[in-house]
Amino acid sequence: MIASVSRRSVMGLYSDPRDIYSHRVRVVLAEKGVTVNIEDIDPDNVSDDLLELNPYGNTPTLVDRELVLYESKLIMEYLDERYPHPPLLAVDPVSRATTRLHAYRIEKDWYTKANIISSESKGIVKARKELTESLISSTPIFDVKPFFMSDTFTLADAYLGPLLWRLPSLGVKLPASTKPLLNYAERLFQREAFIESLTEDEKEMRL
Repeated sequence: MIASVSRRSVMGLYSDPRDIYSHRVRVVLAEKGVTVNIEDIDPDNVSDDLLELNPYGNTPTLVDRELVLYESKLIMEYLDERYPHPPLLAVDPVSRATTRLHAYRIEKDWYTKANIISSESKGIVKARKELTESLISSTPIFDVKPFFMSDTFTLADAYLGPLLWRLPSLGVKLPASTKPLLNYAERLFQREAFIESLTEDEKEMRL
């Protein structure tokens, strides 16, 4: 992955090096082995180039020739269709819908609470407690399959890996009783693609 975006030749990604939504797109790009130019964006100092492409000026923003996408879920599913190998969504409609539902639940149940904690707004203590308890209660799920409810890596894992990576920085500490979940997290973290997806800022989150 290269450092700056050139929208006419190689695919480009405007990415916040600390943002969980940018991270999950980077995970998909790495899993697919896509050559992409990445430009790190400071959310407090958005470049004119990005504002020209994306009226919201947010990240992640993907540029693929004349196509511009700026919603992480759309980007991830587009990349899976654009680069079908390895597939992160199954071919049959039922399995695809199931994976999408898992991803939705991860975002609805866990991302929402992580975002409250990260925002440093009211309700941090409650959100941290609820996130911790929800992960603990979900531990048996991770003892069934090597990946999230699947024998292979899917988009649901691309959602979940960046969240689990951030747990220490969110002040969430999981007890030893969650060993299946902790083992699952380590399997994700040890994947070559996940390691490649990490920015220097994200590496520091677990130092």
